[in-house]
Amino acid sequence: MTLADRLRAMIEAPLADMQGADTHLNDAELRADSVDAAVLIPIVDRLEPGVILTRRTDELPSHPGQVAFPGGKVDPGDDGPVDAALRESEEEIALPRDRVEIIGTTDLYLTGTGFHITPVIGIVPPGLDLVPEAGEVAAIFEVPFDTLFDPANYDQQHVHWNGRPRSYHEMYWDEHRIWGVTAAIILNFARRIRAVAQ
Repeated sequence: MTLADRLRAMIEAPLADMQGADTHLNDAELRADSVDAAVLIPIVDRLEPGVILTRRTDELPSHPGQVAFPGGKVDPGDDGPVDAALRESEEEIALPRDRVEIIGTTDLYLTGTGFHITPVIGIVPPGLDLVPEAGEVAAIFEVPFDTLFDPANYDQQHVHWNGRPRSYHEMYWDEHRIWGVTAAIILNFARRIRAVAQ
């Protein structure tokens, strides 16, 4: 079975096979003023696949220094979330859209700040010359697929935020802290991986 076939099976896994897991790992509700956004989960096609992530610059007004997948808001000129994810990936890391094999989209993630994020799964060849956009991206790095999508590698943390108890997951890869929305999207997809593996 090819990597593409494996990934298609994962995103098509029926929710009933996910042992009743919620498709969203936070408590946000659909809001009338919400904003559509999309991220690309670029999976490097090699014997042991990797996943490309970025670290945002410390100067950004929103989520500075955080690890993220390439992506952003769906603009009026975009032809839906897949097009937005490809456009943002070209802008942020110079990933040519014609080098991405789109597999499909996986579970919508709703943030507490009102973003509806569509994760787009894509396969990319190894050895691409990726270049960070200096104003947005401080670093581009790769994490082994099996490491990134193994829930055992994540710790659950508990905090009080805006007067409410909140929880989130995090893991470290080298000096990079993967947490928040990015970790939640990863763990959603990890549930689908487990559903297919069973």
